[in-house]
Amino acid sequence: MRTTFACRQFTDAPVSDEDLVAILELARFAPSGGNRQGWKVIAVRDQPTKDRLVELSLPALRLYAAQVKAGENPWNTIEPSSVDPATINPSDNSGVGWFRTIAMAPVLLVVGIDLRTVASIDVNLDRVGLVSGASIYPFVHNILLAARSRGYAGSVTTFVAAEEPAAQLLLGLPSAVAIAALVPLGQPKRVLTRLSRLPVSSFTRLDRWDGPPLG
Repeated sequence: MRTTFACRQFTDAPVSDEDLVAILELARFAPSGGNRQGWKVIAVRDQPTKDRLVELSLPALRLYAAQVKAGENPWNTIEPSSVDPATINPSDNSGVGWFRTIAMAPVLLVVGIDLRTVASIDVNLDRVGLVSGASIYPFVHNILLAARSRGYAGSVTTFVAAEEPAAQLLLGLPSAVAIAALVPLGQPKRVLTRLSRLPVSSFTRLDRWDGPPLG
């Protein structure tokens, strides 16, 4: 867990079907609500399909970058953005080249969740839904951990979700299967082992929000 990093640059070495099955064999032991295991995976090796998935992701990435440039926390649903999406040039490729490189990964995993299998407990709250992710993102992270154990690496990207209907059409996904992540997998060009994270005391309090820091 301390050395599983977000990898975005890969060598040309392939990921065999045997290794891919072994990774998913481990990942499937992730917890899910009611043990319903509603995850669905499309392993995309076809280059034109990989390219299209990346292109579908770029509008959301361009907006993300523009909001970061404006000093905002991008795509958050609490603080209104000052960035008008209509002002973003759809042909502006500055800042998106790094994402295009993930199409060169040997395989892109499109990880979906069958929404008929999840208990969306927060559906009636006046905020963006969050709880459904508990039944899919442990599985996604298990993929990265299992890949790391076999010498591979990957990252969790979600930009394609902004164009979910088009991605569903591209892949033949039923409308009930939501796209949770696009995960590139492959041999990393560079292995990072010294990851930077905030200390426990910065995000954990005892008993209450205004309680003393823990740790």
